[in-house]
Amino acid sequence: MAKKSLHLSMIIFLLCAVLASLVACQPKIVSPPAFPPPAEGVLNLWDIGPITLDPAISSEMTSHSYILQIFSGLVKLDNKLRPVPDIAEKWHKSPDGKTYTFFLRRGVKFHSGKEVKAGDFKYSWERACDPRTQSQTAATYLGDIVGVKEVLEGKIKEVKGIKVIDDYTLEVTIDAPKAYFLLKLTYPTAFVVDKANVESRKEWWRKPNGTGPFKLKEWQPDNLLILEANEFYYGKPARIKQVVFYLWGGRPIDMYEVGKIDVAPVYQHYIDRVRDKTGPFYKELITVPELSLYYIGFNTKNPPFDDVNIRRAFSQAVDKQRIIDVTLKGMMVKADGILPPGMPGYNKNLRGLEYDVAEAKRLIATSKYGDVAKLPPITITTSGWGGNIPDYLVTLVHQWQQNLGVTITVRQLEPENFFYYLKQEKDELFIMGWVADYPDPQNFLDNLFHTDGEYNYSEYSNPEVDSLLNRAAIQPDEANRLKMYQQAELKLITEAPCLPLWFNVNYVLVKPYVKGYQLNPVGIPDLTQVYIQR
Repeated sequence: MAKKSLHLSMIIFLLCAVLASLVACQPKIVSPPAFPPPAEGVLNLWDIGPITLDPAISSEMTSHSYILQIFSGLVKLDNKLRPVPDIAEKWHKSPDGKTYTFFLRRGVKFHSGKEVKAGDFKYSWERACDPRTQSQTAATYLGDIVGVKEVLEGKIKEVKGIKVIDDYTLEVTIDAPKAYFLLKLTYPTAFVVDKANVESRKEWWRKPNGTGPFKLKEWQPDNLLILEANEFYYGKPARIKQVVFYLWGGRPIDMYEVGKIDVAPVYQHYIDRVRDKTGPFYKELITVPELSLYYIGFNTKNPPFDDVNIRRAFSQAVDKQRIIDVTLKGMMVKADGILPPGMPGYNKNLRGLEYDVAEAKRLIATSKYGDVAKLPPITITTSGWGGNIPDYLVTLVHQWQQNLGVTITVRQLEPENFFYYLKQEKDELFIMGWVADYPDPQNFLDNLFHTDGEYNYSEYSNPEVDSLLNRAAIQPDEANRLKMYQQAELKLITEAPCLPLWFNVNYVLVKPYVKGYQLNPVGIPDLTQVYIQR
């Protein structure tokens, strides 16, 4: 496969059922890491490791969880997902809502000790927009800035809407007043990088010079990664000295039980054991609903899902609640719509396409194909290795076969390729997960289903939906704006460019001596707040 532009500006996560299967089977052959005895001020964790640490390229949850510790931007999200000052101490917005003036803190340093200036942000954003960087995250998260589109197209080198007033003042002009613009700047694409670091080597990010509360001390791919507290961090310093990630170190639940790690994710293979009130884990379990969506995407440009009746039929032939209750052991929340609970604009009264096999068969009969025998071959693209198909997907495919009489082929892409090449590689169906970048319905509806959306992998196009989303983007009245998004969501459910499956809930075990460990609604902890008290 020829190397193509890296994409996915979404924060995509490994589907928990896929991870459970991967972890249970341990498909990778790696050298087991040595486990040192517990040390004071050290937090030990399990993970699979980042794919990249370049903020301009990264677009999946695994890499983001590290980048958010190592790098930072003008603004950040607090624990309630509100934009708050970061390297920018404050900002001013013009009366027309189109120009933001950011005032940088003085004395903020890169890990090397070099001070961060406004010009570093200009460089970082223009680098992200440079076609040579191959970042397709820039179009979505920086694309509101005047001139970004022209730079992405290679027409000009400098973004007109970014002006350095002085070393500590940055002026940014966007194309229209948009309520979510500041939220976009909390995404890694807008983080600052050091030009000298970037130009030092091709894979410079293996030794990143960031500005975040932690810096990279050691990285042995598929084995070990260590973060240590940044002594130059401008803010309140981290309360732990180091965070040690054992990469592919074994089954998290086993490592947790013997004290090798202090925090462990819990997947459905182990949830019964953890939920046992008489067992050793129950009191150490925390659950956090996540602003995320699992869904089946339909390739609406190609047969047979170019027909809305076929899309609706496949949607109504799936008993989502049964899959959740039996296969996923009740760990997820059934999705009737696209926006998850807790998201502004969430419509608790929205009714999705209900499970109805008779109606599904009727829809196929009324489609342009008329009969399942006339449907072309159908393949679903998923993430994984070595034929380890998660149980929920096996069940889902079986339901389509049993209820509709169709045969579905499953094709796996390696996770590192799936994240970055799905746009080019997708088949008739694909399975995806989307975690909120910020708590605004635009982040789901516009990014995934607008005709021009960078992550509209369904290739869905509807002028009515586009109009609602465009008007909502610049609607100053919040109530009216959310109403427009709800109208767009209802239209999307009716036309079914995707089959919403469920909303994720994170299940995590935390040792009693680990204090301050909390996941936010997008599933990432603030490690600066964690400390060890044995």
